[in-house]
Amino acid sequence: MNYSKIILKKDKDKSLRRFHPWVFSGAISEVDQSLAEGDIVEVFSRSGKYLGTGHYQIGSISVRVFEFEQQEITNDYWRQKFKTAIDLRENLGLLQAKDTNIFRLIHAGGDYLPGLIIDFYNGTAVIQCHSIGMWKLRSVFADLLKDLLKDKLIAVYDKSSETLPFKADLEPKNEYLFGQENAIKEGLEYNNKFLIDWETGQKTGFFIDQRENRALLANYSKGKKVLNTYCYSGGFSIFALNKGAELVHSVDSSQKAIDLVDNNVNLIPELSDKHKSFVSDSLEFLTETDEQYDVIILDPPAFGKHKRVRHKAVQGYKRLNAKAMKKIKKGGIIFTFSCSQIVDKQLFANTINAAAIEARRKVRILHQLHQPADHPINLAQPESEYLKGLVIQVL
Repeated sequence: MNYSKIILKKDKDKSLRRFHPWVFSGAISEVDQSLAEGDIVEVFSRSGKYLGTGHYQIGSISVRVFEFEQQEITNDYWRQKFKTAIDLRENLGLLQAKDTNIFRLIHAGGDYLPGLIIDFYNGTAVIQCHSIGMWKLRSVFADLLKDLLKDKLIAVYDKSSETLPFKADLEPKNEYLFGQENAIKEGLEYNNKFLIDWETGQKTGFFIDQRENRALLANYSKGKKVLNTYCYSGGFSIFALNKGAELVHSVDSSQKAIDLVDNNVNLIPELSDKHKSFVSDSLEFLTETDEQYDVIILDPPAFGKHKRVRHKAVQGYKRLNAKAMKKIKKGGIIFTFSCSQIVDKQLFANTINAAAIEARRKVRILHQLHQPADHPINLAQPESEYLKGLVIQVL
C-alpha cells in the first residue's frame, strides 16, 4: 500500500472517529502535493492516527471515506462491498420479485460507498457517480455487476455527467458500458407499469425512493378525487388510478414531465378517461382550482440545499401545505414530503403544524414516512436520511 496522505488539523477528527464519511476542506492541515482528484487517500489525525481511506476531490467535501480499517483497496475489495449491498436487496426480496423490478442497488453512504448510486430498471443498472474516484472505477463496477448479477443483468448505463463536479477537467459523457441493444425501458412497481427514460429523465430516470409511499397512497385512493402535484412522471398518479380512484389530476410545471405522465397513463387506456394532466406551477394550481380533492400529494423538489437558505425553504413548505389544507375536503388526506437535507424530521413536522395553524385547520398524523430499505440510512451520517414524509388528515 502506498496511498497519498491527508493530515487533519488538531481536533478535526471527531466526525471520522464517529464513522461519518465526509472530510471537509476546512478540516485539512496537510495534503501531498502530487495528489490528483479521484486518487485514493488515507486520512490521519494531527497526532498520526489512521482514521480512514477514501477518494480525494477538490471542493467543500474533500474526501469521501469508504473504509475505516487500513487495508489495500483492490478489485476484490470492491467486489465484497458490492456483494454485501446486493445481498441486502436479495434479502429484501427485490431481486426475486415478480411484481417489482425497479429498485436501488447501491445507495451511496447507506451502503458505505459514498459518491456512488446504482439503480436497477428491469435488467439495466444505471450508474450515477457523485465523486470522481467512483467515476474512474465505473468499468470495474460494470464487470462486478456482470459477475454478481449474472443473467439478471442485461445492460449497464453510466449517467454521471450531470452529477460529477463541474470544476473537474473530465468531459464525461453519459453512455452504455455494455448491453445497449438489450435494455428494456419499461418496469414494474407492485404490478404498476412505467416507462423509464434513464437517458434523458431526471436523476437516473425515476424517483425510486417513493415506491412504498406510492403503495400506501394506493390504499387511500379507491373512489377518491386525487391531486398529484410536482408529479414528474406520475408515479403516485398511476398507483391511484390502478387502485380505483374516481379521478386523478397530475400537475407539473414541466411539459416534459407531463409528457412522461401521459405516456404512463396511456399504458392503462381503460382508465385514461379518469386522468387529466396540467402544465402549471403547483402552488398556483392549488390557488386557482375549484375542484374539491379527497387526497393531495405534495412532493416538491428540494426547496433548499444549504443552511443559509433553510428559513426560506421552511417558509416554502409552510406556504404550500397551508394552501393544500385550505383546499382539501374536510377529512381529506395529504401526503406531504420534503427531500431537503437541511430540513430534518422534527423541523418538517413543526412546519406542517405551523401551516395548519395558518390554515386554521385541525390536523393529525396518520403515518410518518421516509425512504425504503433499498435506500438504507447510515446512522453515522444523518444526511443519508434525506426523505421525510407525513400522511396527515385535515379535519
